Formats: sequence, C-alpha cells, structure tokens
Amino acid sequence: MSRKVVAIVGSYRKDGAIDNTVKAVLEAARERGADTETVYLTEQHIEFCRNCRECMQAAGEERGKCAQPDDLEPILNAIGNADAIVLAAPVNFYNVTAIFRRFLERLVGFGYWPWGQNSPRLRSKSRPRKALLVTSAAVPAFLIPFATGAPRALRNAAMMLGARPVASLWIGLAARAPHVPLSPRTLRRARRAGWKLAA
Repeated sequence: MSRKVVAIVGSYRKDGAIDNTVKAVLEAARERGADTETVYLTEQHIEFCRNCRECMQAAGEERGKCAQPDDLEPILNAIGNADAIVLAAPVNFYNVTAIFRRFLERLVGFGYWPWGQNSPRLRSKSRPRKALLVTSAAVPAFLIPFATGAPRALRNAAMMLGARPVASLWIGLAARAPHVPLSPRTLRRARRAGWKLAA
C-alpha cells in the first residue's frame, strides 16, 4: 500500500520559495510511490480560535472537536490518515505567517485541559507520522533558528499533529527579489526529504 503525504502550506504566494520547495518534495515522494495532497491555507476557511477550550474538556486520547463551523475538520482528518506531513510557512515579521499561526492555534483540541486543571497536556504522546518542516526568510539560512520563531512554531505544530520531524529545510536570503529561484542545493535537499517521507 502506498504511503500518504499531506502538505500544509501557509504561504500567501504561489510559486514562491515555499510553494516551489513543497512541490519538489512532493514530486520526489510521488517518484517513490507516495500519494500526495497539498492544502493551501489561503484557500481554506479557517476561523480564529475563540479560546473557549470546549474542544479540550472531554477526557481521552481522541482529539476534541472544535465548535467553529469551518474547513478545519477535513484538513485534520486528511492529516490523521497520512503517514507523513509537510509543514511549510515563510517568515513574516520574525515568525510564521498569520494564516499558519491561525491554523496552529486551532490545534489545541489535541490537548486536554479541563476547567480546574492548572495546565494542559497532550492527549497522546504517540507520533506515528513523519514530518518535514520548511520555512524561508530574508536572513541567511543558518540564522533562521536564532533570529526567528518559525522553527519552534513548526515543531509545535508537528508535535500537536502526532508527527516527529525527520528533516527540516531552512531557505535563507529569500527576499532579494520578487521571485528568487531555488538553488540546486535546496532542490537536492527537497528531493531527498521527499524520498525520506515516502520511505
């Protein structure tokens, strides 16, 4: 049976560094027999978290359902049926984009935090799927983990979604022109990451 790879793209632009990197990753995964799906958050109706904690009240390992009527549930179902995920968002103002942050905040249903309990905990510590983390920024790539909060946000999203990061792609100097082509090195790394997700 072929493996399923789902990419969550939190970029505002198509054919930019993030989108083209994800495309290269998924193309390589398909070459190794994987089925792939791309979810562009800009094309989804995702409401803000209301911080009502309704989704965090019921005990058990099953994710709490959000009361907001939007497109989140089908996205989370697709991720739940995936063997691997790609979490991708560029840096905007020192962190992931607002649209990715909106998605991230809605993952609280994977936590259990009943009223009267001092702090939340994950419903399950199981991490059955692989994750690839992708971000881009104007700074050189080696500075991204130090100068931005994007890597931490992407790791937190992976943790909530029951995924263990197996690779990361930090793409630096991505703001030198409206459309900066991916370097041959970045494309090679993207392809290797796609093969790893499909394995």
